[in-house]
Amino acid sequence: MDRSEQMRDQSIGKLLWSFSLPTIVGMLVNSLYNIIARIFVGRGIGSLAIAATTVAFPIMILLMAVSLLIGVGATALVSLKLGEQKKEEAEKVAGNAMTMLILLPATLAVLFRLFTEPILITFGASAAVLPYARDFTEIIMLGSVFGSISMGMNNLIRAEGNPRMAMYTQILGAVVSVALNYIFIFIFHWGIKGSAFATILAQLVSAIWVLSYFFTGRSLIKIRWKNLRPTWPVLGSIMAIGFAPFAMQIASCIQQLILNKTLMFYGGDTALAAIGIVMSISTLLFMPVLGLSQGAQPIIGYNYGARQYKRVRETWKIAVLAGTGIAVAGYLAINIWPVQLVELFSKGDAALTAMTVHAMIIFFALLPVLGFQITSSIYFQAVGKARQAAVLSLSRQFLIFIPLLLILPRFWGIDGVWRTAPISDALSAVLTGVFIYLEMKKMRQEEEWEEENEEIGLEPAPGSLCGSEK
Repeated sequence: MDRSEQMRDQSIGKLLWSFSLPTIVGMLVNSLYNIIARIFVGRGIGSLAIAATTVAFPIMILLMAVSLLIGVGATALVSLKLGEQKKEEAEKVAGNAMTMLILLPATLAVLFRLFTEPILITFGASAAVLPYARDFTEIIMLGSVFGSISMGMNNLIRAEGNPRMAMYTQILGAVVSVALNYIFIFIFHWGIKGSAFATILAQLVSAIWVLSYFFTGRSLIKIRWKNLRPTWPVLGSIMAIGFAPFAMQIASCIQQLILNKTLMFYGGDTALAAIGIVMSISTLLFMPVLGLSQGAQPIIGYNYGARQYKRVRETWKIAVLAGTGIAVAGYLAINIWPVQLVELFSKGDAALTAMTVHAMIIFFALLPVLGFQITSSIYFQAVGKARQAAVLSLSRQFLIFIPLLLILPRFWGIDGVWRTAPISDALSAVLTGVFIYLEMKKMRQEEEWEEENEEIGLEPAPGSLCGSEK
C-alpha cells in the first residue's frame, strides 16, 4: 500500500498510531534533551545560568515562530495538495518554504546582533544575569538558520507521510545536543557558552540530515531549483495557514517577556529561575500532546482534501481522547513527585526548590483540559482554516493569559502569576469547545448535502466546505 492509499484507506486508529508514535517519541526525546541541557546548566553553572536561559527563552520562541510560520503552513498545504493529487503544486510549496526558512532567521540574527543588550534587558535580564544571557543568545543566534531548516523541513517530511524519518531527525539532534552539553560544560568547562555551542551544533547535524533526505532521492516530494524562487501566491497561502502557530509563538514571546518582568518585580532572580524550571517541565508535558496532534495533522489534512469527512472526524476524536490521556498522566506525575522533579534542576537550593514546587502545583492545576484544547486548535490548522486556528491559538496565551497576568498579581502578588495559567486554560478550553462544535455541525451538513446530490448525480459545488474559511 503506497502512502496515498494508506492515508485514504487504512483504519484511523492504526494510521494515527503509526503517524503519532514516531512524532511523540521524537518530541519526547527533543523535550528531554532540553530538560537535560537545563539540568546540566543548573548543576554545572548555577541558578543565574538558569535565569539567563529563561531570559533567552523569548528569543528562542521567536526563532521557533518563524520556523512554524513557514514549516506548519507548508505542511498543511502540502498535505492538502497531495490529498487533491496535485504533486507539482506540493513541490512548489516545499521549495518556497525552504527559501524562507533560510532568509527569515538570517534576518533576525542580524537585527539581534545590532541590539543585543537592549533586547536582553527588555526580556528581564538583571545586572547579574545579563553576562550569562548575552553569552548564550549571541551564539544561539549564529546557528538560527540551522534550527529553522531542521524544524521547518522536518514538518514536510511528516506531511508527505514519513513520520518515522521525522522522528529520526529529532532523536539525532537530541542525542548530539545532550552529549555535547555534557562535554562542553563538565569536561571543557565552557560554561553557558558550551551549552549554546552544543545546541547550534546539534541543529546543524539535524539540518544536514533533513536536507540529505530531500536531495538524495528518498523523498516523495522533491526540492527543485525552479521552486526555490519565492512567489507571493504560494508564500501568501503558506503564511495564512502558518499564521496560527506563528501567532501563538509570538504571543508566547510577549507572554514570556511580561512574565519575566512581573516575576523580577515580585520575586527577583529566584522567581526567574523558578519559571525556567516550570517551563522546562511544561515542555516535557506538552510535547507528547503536540506530537500526537502533529501526527494527526497530515491524516486530517489529506482526508479533508479528499472529502472523506467521516475519517476526519474519527481522527480528531481519537486524537482528543489520546491527548487528554497524556495530559492526565502528566498532571498525576506533577502532583505525586513535585519535589523530586524540581530537585533535578535546583542543585540543593532550598529557596528555589520551595518556590518552584509551589508554583508548579498551581500552574498546572488544569493541565488535563489541554489535550482537547491543543488537538482541536491544530485540527483547524490541518484543514487550512487559518482564522479559527489563529483565534484558538491566541486565546490561551495572549487574549486571555496576558490580561490576567497584568491584573491578578495586583491582588495576589506572585501567587497571582501562578494562578494565571489554570484560569486561562479553563476559559480557552470553553472557547475551543464552541468552535469545534460549530465546525463539526457544519461538516455534517456539508456531508449530508453531498450525499443528497450524489443520489441525483450532481458534482459537489465549488467553494464548499473543503478548503474554505467557513
